[in-house]
Amino acid sequence: MSITSVRFRISEAPPSRLDKAVARDVPEDASLSRTRLSRLITDGAVKVNGVVVLDPKAKVLEGADVEIDVPEAEESHILPENIPLDVIYEDDDLIVVNKPAGMVVHPAPGTPNGTLVNALMHHCGDTLSGVGGMKRPGIVHRIDKETSGILVAAKTDTAHHGLAAQFADHSTERYYKALVYGVPDANDPRLRGVKGASFETSNILRMTTQLARHKTDRQRQAVLFQGGRHAVTRARTVQRFGAPEVIALMECWLETGRTHQIRVHMTHAGHGLVGDPVYGGKRKLPKGSISDDGLRELGVFKRQALHAAVLGFKHPVTGEMMRFEADMPADMSRLIAALEIPAK
Repeated sequence: MSITSVRFRISEAPPSRLDKAVARDVPEDASLSRTRLSRLITDGAVKVNGVVVLDPKAKVLEGADVEIDVPEAEESHILPENIPLDVIYEDDDLIVVNKPAGMVVHPAPGTPNGTLVNALMHHCGDTLSGVGGMKRPGIVHRIDKETSGILVAAKTDTAHHGLAAQFADHSTERYYKALVYGVPDANDPRLRGVKGASFETSNILRMTTQLARHKTDRQRQAVLFQGGRHAVTRARTVQRFGAPEVIALMECWLETGRTHQIRVHMTHAGHGLVGDPVYGGKRKLPKGSISDDGLRELGVFKRQALHAAVLGFKHPVTGEMMRFEADMPADMSRLIAALEIPAK
């Protein structure tokens, strides 16, 4: 295996930890993300002043000589699969796709193949660089298996590092379309009494809580107000359905990006997503409130009605601002069309 040596000095006022100091000062053209640098340290590939250091938390001083032996990227254990992809945009650094509902993003013990990563491995072929030390696309964010919509993946370590930083500091633009039960409204006294819920101008619902894995059901996330991770979701009503109004099409946008965030927040607000099998996607509606066509489509809609419609970010290499949109998928479009039919 061929090895490339990267050498540089730690500049002034370094962070207290070796991994952070190295991530700050490593030359950009080395295309090494912080995650990979941490792994290289623990693998014994990093020398400080000629001595191997294995602890990413080790202290490092200004002026220290750092040498990193970077091995050639290994072939990934993930197998390429010829699965059709809806590619919205692609260049040498990244690829933007419209993921269909039902596709898992990354292989896991329960889903070793048939995933978006398997499809990207086949599609990208030899254009992939050694993202994270392996020849594979870099997944920097995910959407749930049964959520459709836009996702970006990195093809180089440089792109991966730049995109991951934007998702970490919440500077990306992410808008979702969701169908929920009920119609969130600032004049609803019940909703105003929900802890974590508030309203901004133009009737925009703001949910602010902590989120963490549920204590007893490991497939779910739970709302907390101490512990967990900070999560903020905003949502506005786009369209109302029924007489009385019993379902709403919402536009939701994320200030943070936690697992199941929109699904959990809307459920906590009392406006769970239509079709959501985990957080309760069924509700008895008042008789005659929607048409028979609407009832029929609701009955066959078996996934959470959630679509990642917009993704915006700064290109991690060129610096260009990029914004992509994906049309509503066919199943949600059919459901909306049926809900628009007046009840008799």
